[in-house]
Amino acid sequence: MSQYTIAVFVGSLRRDSFNRKLAHAMANLAPANFTFEQSQIDDLPLYNQDDDDLPALAVVRLKAEIKKAHGLLFITPEYNRSLPGMLKNAIDHASRPYGQSAWTGKPAGVLGVSVGAVGTALAQQHLRNVLAYLDVPTLGQPEAFIQAKDDLFDASGNIGESHRSFMQGWMNQYVDWVKHYTVK
Repeated sequence: MSQYTIAVFVGSLRRDSFNRKLAHAMANLAPANFTFEQSQIDDLPLYNQDDDDLPALAVVRLKAEIKKAHGLLFITPEYNRSLPGMLKNAIDHASRPYGQSAWTGKPAGVLGVSVGAVGTALAQQHLRNVLAYLDVPTLGQPEAFIQAKDDLFDASGNIGESHRSFMQGWMNQYVDWVKHYTVK
């Protein structure tokens, strides 16, 4: 396969979100044959099983984006030691109705950035638990619990020099992970 499409899910609505900045910066570290497309999840209704037979257009669009993608990238903040409700809502929508999950078998990477010293470690762990249940193979190493420091991004919004080597290494592993699952 020569071209890879990655569906990106950012769990923050904030206009100046560190996690949205991280999503853009990480895409710049990927090889040219990887395209990163951020999926809109802020327009999804709250998940209600009563709507499974007639999902909202936003849900239909979300599931189509996931099915089209060769891989997934989740970039999440940590809210109250877990993942944001908006992100969990998107995950629930695309996993239903039972037996028709769009997530199944899609290789994923999980990242997040926070001002806290442990980054988004607990949110990432909760997210990995959910993804494991949904049969989403998730890159295990390297883990990246990123603290938002002044030098994380450079003036152009790319990963700053002091973090670039580690983040490039993460991206290289992620690219190999996606290729491993899509070249079967």
